[in-house]
Amino acid sequence: MIVRIVDRRQGLELTPRELVLFHLWNGCLRAVLFALVWWIFTDGAMDSWWVGVPVILFATLVSKVLLPPYFWSLTGIIRFVPFFLWRSLYGGVDVARRALHPRLPISPGLFCYPWRLPPGLPRIFMANVVSLLPGTLSTQLGEHCLQVHVLDERKDCLSELETVEQRVAVMFGISLLPPSSGGE
Repeated sequence: MIVRIVDRRQGLELTPRELVLFHLWNGCLRAVLFALVWWIFTDGAMDSWWVGVPVILFATLVSKVLLPPYFWSLTGIIRFVPFFLWRSLYGGVDVARRALHPRLPISPGLFCYPWRLPPGLPRIFMANVVSLLPGTLSTQLGEHCLQVHVLDERKDCLSELETVEQRVAVMFGISLLPPSSGGE
């Protein structure tokens, strides 16, 4: 008999063996990343590993407790990076033009974007990405919506935020939920 475990956050079905292997793989990946950081910080000094190994193991354990593992789509990440860089460049030029030419419309405002991402890391990641894009700033992560300060509320903020949310969903390998009905 095969028992399947469903991870509701990501809509995944895993057997207990797959779940153990996933957590093991995820822990090993984190340990390797922490070891790489340690190696960089210590300039590869071999005598530092007496301290480094316990620190790496502790950091891996703490990261597993504080940040549960998520599946990431490598294809989604590869597609997200140029998208993010292009949006940042385009937005930066737009903000610079507005700063240098006061006649351009500036109409700041707050916009409430209804979440379609599941709660947790995907929402936090999207809120941080929105804050890094010029002309927008995440001001509140609510249960039902993300409140965003925009430089020009007359722009089509909804479609831009939908595009960011879709890219984040692809990167995390998850499906978007239907928009929530509650507002904040």
